[in-house]
Amino acid sequence: MEVVPTEPKTQIDEISHNLSFSTSNAGDSSWDKISFFRHRSRQIKRDTWLVSVFVLLQIVLFAVTMGVNDCSRNSHGHCAAKLLGRFSFQPISENPMLGPSASTLEHMGGISWNTLTKNHEIWRILTSPWLHSGLFHLFINLGSLIFVGIYMEQQFGPLRIAVIYFLSGIVGSLFAVLFVRNIPSISSGAAFFGLIGAMLSALAKNWNLYNSKISALVIIFSISTVNFLIGFLPYIDNFANIGGFISGFLLGLVLLFTPQLRHFPPPHKGKLFEDDTKRSTRLKEQFDRPVLRIICLVLFCGILAGVLLAACWGINLNRHCNWCRYVDCVPTRKWSCSDMTTSCEAMVSDAQLTLTCMANGKFRIFPYTNISQARTQDLCTLVCS
Repeated sequence: MEVVPTEPKTQIDEISHNLSFSTSNAGDSSWDKISFFRHRSRQIKRDTWLVSVFVLLQIVLFAVTMGVNDCSRNSHGHCAAKLLGRFSFQPISENPMLGPSASTLEHMGGISWNTLTKNHEIWRILTSPWLHSGLFHLFINLGSLIFVGIYMEQQFGPLRIAVIYFLSGIVGSLFAVLFVRNIPSISSGAAFFGLIGAMLSALAKNWNLYNSKISALVIIFSISTVNFLIGFLPYIDNFANIGGFISGFLLGLVLLFTPQLRHFPPPHKGKLFEDDTKRSTRLKEQFDRPVLRIICLVLFCGILAGVLLAACWGINLNRHCNWCRYVDCVPTRKWSCSDMTTSCEAMVSDAQLTLTCMANGKFRIFPYTNISQARTQDLCTLVCS
């Protein structure tokens, strides 16, 4: 009997084999494509330890920040949630996110113009992405990180997600440096927006493999909008979010080039819809071409080198762009978006401290006197705003 030789299976054959699905019910196209945000029972079973570590680490750092802030002592009990004692928050008029003071954020590694240009503390670029301005910011950021990060880690593994997360945080911090003002800012949203950008690039690369694409875009847009809107509040830097998103999108095109196809319906249930497979294969080939990945990598390296050099040279784009500050801040009666150096005249009498802003003549009386110089500067900024 003659034996017919068989050709070895290629990667495309295996992909096509995995893409077969049942057609037993005519007109039933439920298995044509898969949902971008799949049900838990159909997600790839992979441990998500990396996101858990990130979440726990940032919770611990926030607790340490509030302990260092020690509002009950440094603000003489003029705090929100006084029952928390040492971990109570600054007044809402000072920090609407229920968090520490500006001087504490700067002490813990926040970015400010003086610390970067005068003290040359470049290490703050690495610490700023791990800080949060307050409890509300912590809940919103970590809640979004859990939703997006777990999905990304399940799909692409912890190594790629860690690279995107760290590099996006660094690039976002460097973007923030270019627009930094005299008040401290933190860039924890940059790393998260890097994951959002990578998720969007993953959706674009495998566009024809998914159904409910509009729903996925709406979810991504909604999460991004909420996190971007809180960036208008004090101490949160929206330019870091923009930089993180750009770097995450480019890194996603570089690193996330292998779609996870093994959770399509079993191959024994029917024949292959060749048209859908060919379109999906052509799309994968288009985005997996080395040229595209090289171009995106070169763009990312160019952006990283450019913002790093600009930061080292002390370039402040706010001086050349009068409206750029409103991308990061919305002026209200509680705070100002102007980048002014605040100085106050202090007068102590009858266990009261009176601070008068030298720029606009505003003054305020505080029922305590024994405070540090850093805390006095916090109150001066609050008076002058």
